Amino acid sequence: MHQIKKIGILTSGGDSPGMNACIRAAVRNALFNQLEVVGILEGFNGMIHNKFKKLQARDVSNILQRGGTILRSARSKEFMTKEGRLKAFENIKSRGIDALVIIGGNGSFLGAKIFDEEFGIPYIGLPGTIDNDLYGTDYTIGFDTACNTVVDAVDKIKDTAASHNRLFFIEVMGRDSGYIALNTGIATGAEEILLPERPTDVHALIEKLSEGKKHKKNSSIVIVSEGDDGGGAIAIAAQVNKHFQQYDTRVTVLGHLQRGGVPTASDRVSASRMGHAAIEALLNHKSAIMVGILNGKISHVPIKDAIEKKKKLNPHLFEIKDALSI
Repeated sequence: MHQIKKIGILTSGGDSPGMNACIRAAVRNALFNQLEVVGILEGFNGMIHNKFKKLQARDVSNILQRGGTILRSARSKEFMTKEGRLKAFENIKSRGIDALVIIGGNGSFLGAKIFDEEFGIPYIGLPGTIDNDLYGTDYTIGFDTACNTVVDAVDKIKDTAASHNRLFFIEVMGRDSGYIALNTGIATGAEEILLPERPTDVHALIEKLSEGKKHKKNSSIVIVSEGDDGGGAIAIAAQVNKHFQQYDTRVTVLGHLQRGGVPTASDRVSASRMGHAAIEALLNHKSAIMVGILNGKISHVPIKDAIEKKKKLNPHLFEIKDALSI
């Protein structure tokens, strides 16, 4: 790798709380090391359409506490084409950008990998996704905040569920990963948790809820990941409701509520550590890696592994869930 003098930084895919803290850390550590920094607005789409902004230290002031991303994000069908990527390459080279810092998820990293293979642009990936589904890091940016948002909502729902003898199905994000559902289900004392990683057995769920009714439970909470193979909270609730007419069955889909909000201290610190580490990695001639945190320490994971390897749920959490939901 040649000496890096100017970096471009972008956020891509779905936004997540803590992205701004990550941007701030990367920008300021780059400036601290006498590198120039260019913000690329609206992700890869902005790279194609020449949406660039020079960033100085004051440009990233007072953003730690803000959700979303000051660089904005967009999905780009044009970047999926060779012509679109060539246009993006010509734009960043005309700006003198030597390397990229990309904050996003699986799809963003795949785009960066293809771009590097075609044009040889050094890059570092940073895991910005609330789903916590990227291999090689214990936590992704935004996961902790999303979980706290869900817990706050479910705690409020439990109050009304207990007051009205209700059975609530609460759908959380996680199209391919059950991390949010499993962690928030344990944190809120849910009677059952339905995940993409395990097939849904509606009959077993009905039996579980029936047992709870026998043991004088006057309300129940079921957390459903949006990627559950039972069709989501609305479909499952409709099937279960036929067997529990004594319950007033309700469904709440939390949706994009989970993406927003003030990032927690944990997300701010983790994002700052990773943003700082991304610049250190580039200065040490690293490329095509994702920076994460494993066992409390900064980790470097080949981007191919981050994209292709499956991050597994902690089986011990299932044991805890089964024991505590009786």
